[in-house]
Amino acid sequence: MATVTYAKASRIYPGTERPAVNQLDLQIGDGEFLVLVGPSGCGKSTSLRMLAGLEDVDDGAIHIDDRDVTHLPPKARDIAMVFQNYALYPHMSVYENMAFALKLRKTPKAEIDRRVKEAAALLQLEEYLSRKPKALSGGQRQRVAMGRAIVREPQVFLMDEPLSNLDAKLRVQTRTQIASLQAKLGVTTVYVTHDQVEAMTMGHRVAVMLDGVLQQVDTPRALYDTPANVFVAGFMGSPAMNIKTVALTEQGASFAEMFVPLTREQTEAARAEGGDGKVTVGFRPEDCDIVSPTEGGMPVVVELVEDLGSDANVYGHAALDGSSERFVVRTDRQHSPNMGDTIFVKPRTGRSHVFHAVNGKRI
Repeated sequence: MATVTYAKASRIYPGTERPAVNQLDLQIGDGEFLVLVGPSGCGKSTSLRMLAGLEDVDDGAIHIDDRDVTHLPPKARDIAMVFQNYALYPHMSVYENMAFALKLRKTPKAEIDRRVKEAAALLQLEEYLSRKPKALSGGQRQRVAMGRAIVREPQVFLMDEPLSNLDAKLRVQTRTQIASLQAKLGVTTVYVTHDQVEAMTMGHRVAVMLDGVLQQVDTPRALYDTPANVFVAGFMGSPAMNIKTVALTEQGASFAEMFVPLTREQTEAARAEGGDGKVTVGFRPEDCDIVSPTEGGMPVVVELVEDLGSDANVYGHAALDGSSERFVVRTDRQHSPNMGDTIFVKPRTGRSHVFHAVNGKRI
């Protein structure tokens, strides 16, 4: 087990002006499950590959425990990686795939056999040890790739979108298995995904990246409840938070006939640094109520009702400052409106998120 430290680590690809990873400062605790998440091209996979030794570090350093591994080859870093496409050898059996790295190390046969069988039991693969990868399902191949990493008993597991090739139901089942397996083994794990639901349900902490820059790192609950900026607020959560930049008035943030009240401190912060009479306000779909027309809500015309069984997502548009803006509200499915209805939406008191209109930072 080990800690991992990125110390202002950067990766700049030749011929590009903007770093793929820019001055990444991140500390990962011993035995921690940390998830790197963000949209395509944000630098999350590059960050993982820099730790693995598959990408150069052009500036800064990377440490595993107190050891500087910045310029060490991958085999000298004591890490094991699980790839998106599993990278299994098609001509080898499951047993041989899992044992291969240990054979290269000239590990004694008895030790190889013990480790492979222990990992197979952990992953419920005992009955498949003699099969070739082509005879396995996607989920089984993914578990073999996990087993191959486990038998090496590394200091750090690295996982690069290992579930992206699985169907939705199997992805949910397998992410539960990986999280419980990591808790059982206690090995420091860095996991990359573009799926924020995966990140929220698996990580002890989640690091959100955009354009090569770390935006925020915190527990899933803290990211959801107190996002540091507009990007994190909009990225974490499904459906996404309703975020709009509106006029700042004495009564608060103006949403047509509805006003979202702001504290004096929020109003002052919104006006500072060139706020220009605007403020950005967000509220999550589940933090809204559908109220009567007399209760001061915002009129929203319903475009789609998404019945989820236990509840429903209501999508619609409202007229704000002469333009049509999209909104989504989560409601009890038994009282959900119909398409074409006009409903009145009001965020719950104290559940709004306020950001600076220019720099996007939380205020």
